[in-house]
Amino acid sequence: RSTIKPGELDNIVDNIGLPISGINLSYSNSSPVGSGDADIMITLKDDHSPVADYQEQLRRELPRRFPGVLFSFLPADITSQILNFGLPSPIDVQITGRDLKADRAYAEKLFARMKHIPGITDLRIQQAFDGPQFDVDVDRTRAQEIGLLQRDVANNLLISLSGTFQTTPTFWLDPKNGVSYSLVTQTPQYQLQTLDDLRNVPIVAANGRQNQILGGLANIHRDVSPALVSHYDVQPLIDIYAAVQNRDLGGVGSDIDQILKDTKQDKPKTVEVTARGQMQTMQTSFTSLYLGILFAILLVYLLIVINFQSWLDPFIIVTALPAALAGIVWMLFITHTTLSVPALTGAIMSVGVATANSILMVSFARERLDEGDDPVKAASAAGFARLRPVLMTALAMIIGMIPMALGLGEGGEQNAPLGRAVIGGLLFATLATLFFVPVVFSLVHGWLAKRHGRTPGHGGHHHTEPQASS
Repeated sequence: RSTIKPGELDNIVDNIGLPISGINLSYSNSSPVGSGDADIMITLKDDHSPVADYQEQLRRELPRRFPGVLFSFLPADITSQILNFGLPSPIDVQITGRDLKADRAYAEKLFARMKHIPGITDLRIQQAFDGPQFDVDVDRTRAQEIGLLQRDVANNLLISLSGTFQTTPTFWLDPKNGVSYSLVTQTPQYQLQTLDDLRNVPIVAANGRQNQILGGLANIHRDVSPALVSHYDVQPLIDIYAAVQNRDLGGVGSDIDQILKDTKQDKPKTVEVTARGQMQTMQTSFTSLYLGILFAILLVYLLIVINFQSWLDPFIIVTALPAALAGIVWMLFITHTTLSVPALTGAIMSVGVATANSILMVSFARERLDEGDDPVKAASAAGFARLRPVLMTALAMIIGMIPMALGLGEGGEQNAPLGRAVIGGLLFATLATLFFVPVVFSLVHGWLAKRHGRTPGHGGHHHTEPQASS
């Protein structure tokens, strides 16, 4: 409350410990493992400051005020939760193997190395290994002498300490509505504050005749055990969760991959390491989008080949695309925007608009060339004649993308990279269409005229089909 501005704070809800119901635990994204875990859910009002800024402040302030407590920020928006595929962090390094001790030793080595990665935050091992517990060692010989079994002790402790609906199901029928309600009973927690209270828990046999207290049948001592046991494909699993701050996920992921390579020799033979989460999703998505961009360029090129009945003029048209890609990179660099799925989607959109403008330019230049102009004059005429249509098409797209590029509104930063990529790509592609493409056209067709022994300016009279050229 001292960090968030009072005018922007709407509500705070604290959930301490495990949920009271298994249903709530199933739908929880925080993965609490014991009474030492807590969720603090903060709701902000409309027109609040960026959430990332508050997270950065709290990541510095909370550990300083509460040393020894581990804090992490879980994905709160539906987009991040979907991209994480249910994981509580975008980075999940999974260590699996038959030997849990070897898994833990290697996980701690990775954890120590990953701490030094720039931009990584909320680093933690999900499985808590040293959860405190009480071990109850029943003297079975003494218990048998008074007619009690190990099962009787276990059932009495289960009912007394946590209650159970499975061992002794109890129902209450409401006479008003005729509905049966399940009842679960247990000893009030305020009556179990010390070990002596635990030793005085009564133990009753199944027949209800033999009565004894727990301290007269068993010894109780302290011990530790894993607070959370996870498995993947039956084998024990250890998760190292992490998030990123002030750095792109791809850079952090590359550093993690390098650490995994460097520690591969120290990895036990029975241990397997897999990087999951958004890292895996990002690599798959980027690979698909890179192939999508290449396929879009190839498809556009082949489509223009069919339209122009030529392999050369479509090549002249697509020479504007490298400038579009360069513009995308520069715009993302200037605006400090990381490469992402929306940015690559904007790149594909830029390819289409840039190609359309280049088609206008080359098509008019071909018409002038077929009418008898030399390549230089035809390219110059095309630049002057198609200046207005090219600028109008590009400006309409750029102006329409400005609101998206600014990232205004609730969640507007999600699609801002798309708008910035389109604007940067079209700015550079338009300049290339107006200046670079005519130059390439004049050079290529001038070279063709000399190669065929024709005087520049009379090449068009040799064609019976205006759209067919060598």
